[in-house]
Amino acid sequence: MGADFHEVRFPLDVALRGSGGPERMTEVVTLASGREHRNARWADSRRRYDAGLGIRTLDALHAVLSFFEERRGRLYGFRYRDRVDSRSGPPSRPVSATDQRIGTGDGTTRAFGLAKTYGSGPLPYRRTIAKPVAESVTVAVAGAVLPAAAFTCDATTGIVTLATAPPAGTPVTAGFVFDVPVRFDSDSLTVDLAAFTAGEIPKVPLVEIVP
Repeated sequence: MGADFHEVRFPLDVALRGSGGPERMTEVVTLASGREHRNARWADSRRRYDAGLGIRTLDALHAVLSFFEERRGRLYGFRYRDRVDSRSGPPSRPVSATDQRIGTGDGTTRAFGLAKTYGSGPLPYRRTIAKPVAESVTVAVAGAVLPAAAFTCDATTGIVTLATAPPAGTPVTAGFVFDVPVRFDSDSLTVDLAAFTAGEIPKVPLVEIVP
């Protein structure tokens, strides 16, 4: 991501009422015996959203239209807050510096990319977090929380850089709030004002941009 991404957040009051979640691409081939062969076409999941559910007022509709025009439709990406999945840990508790393991010290490496791991069984999924909320990031080395002066976080890439390289074998963990990098999934927004005032919700499709 670079010049085609704007570091701005989609209207938060609308996003928090939207719908959506992850999708995957799995190829399923059924054999003559009835057995299946399944193959994952994508290594990573990709999220899709419909922000239209969050538009409840004309002012909110105007804000989304303005945001769409400034992004030039599908041309520029932006940040989106997923109400269900926007934290390093469960939504019910505060962010903790020990929420997610982001790396292991080797005595020389100081930069670590933020990530979130889903599942604890035989095949956990590790998701790269590229758009953290900078002021929310906390870091711990071997369980000891680092002061803010001991690290920096690039909120545009999710890279955390420590002032001192952790000793070899030392776990590096982090807690954070994050946004999802997305773009509009259509170059047009069609709004029937009469239908809107009668309760019909416009479609505002968004799709994740994989970092």
